[in-house]
Amino acid sequence: MNYLRLFGVYFRLSVMGELAYRVNFYVQLFQSLVELATALTGLAVIFSYTDNLAGWNPNEMLALVGVYFITGGIIGLVIQPSLEQFITSVRDGTLDFTLVKPEDAQFLMSFQVVNIWKLIDIVMGFAVLITALIRLGSKVGAGQAVNFGLMLATGTVIIYSFWVILASLSFWFVRVENILVIFQSMYEAGRWPISLYPGWLRFALTFIVPVAFATTVPAEALTGRLTGNTLLGAMAAACVLLAVSRLCWRMGLQRYSGASS
Repeated sequence: MNYLRLFGVYFRLSVMGELAYRVNFYVQLFQSLVELATALTGLAVIFSYTDNLAGWNPNEMLALVGVYFITGGIIGLVIQPSLEQFITSVRDGTLDFTLVKPEDAQFLMSFQVVNIWKLIDIVMGFAVLITALIRLGSKVGAGQAVNFGLMLATGTVIIYSFWVILASLSFWFVRVENILVIFQSMYEAGRWPISLYPGWLRFALTFIVPVAFATTVPAEALTGRLTGNTLLGAMAAACVLLAVSRLCWRMGLQRYSGASS
């Protein structure tokens, strides 16, 4: 409960800061609308020539686009801005101010910045997802909905852990921002089902940069494609990556010398 209270404080502070620049809302809205229009136009063009794409029909692909926007919105809402700020604080030594606080430093650094305008992407994602569900109709049952929620949460944990691991490299290297840019570029591939790609790229997007767990796997759960092995594998991957990210964080802290050294 204390962590929820702290996140609420960070959220309120971010809201007060962002409301001073309300034009950012319209910029983000325009950007999100353009991105959504581009994604939907691409689907319309593709399905004007075929009835399915790697076994996915138009409504299932629409659900995947919705998941892509939801997960991307979550990443942009808190994970990306907070960990980018963390990287900067390691470089300039301001991490000292966080380490002296009584609460867990990793939690504080992971949720210190909230980009509230990314809520637009999340809302748009759910709107697209609901539209897809209406079109799919009775094909989606309660069990699939539960599995979807579980896989969406699992994918978020996996992506968060992966970002923490990358951000923790700042304890060893001066600048790691370029690595984060590479992730953002590869996340674009999550707009399409992982089965669409050749084997080597499918392996990379699943086990090296775990984009598949963030987009394709939740969409598979919603459309009834999720297997028991994939579900268990995703949950196991989330637990392992979360533990590894914590280990990287602790090892990095041992190397951190602070601004006074």
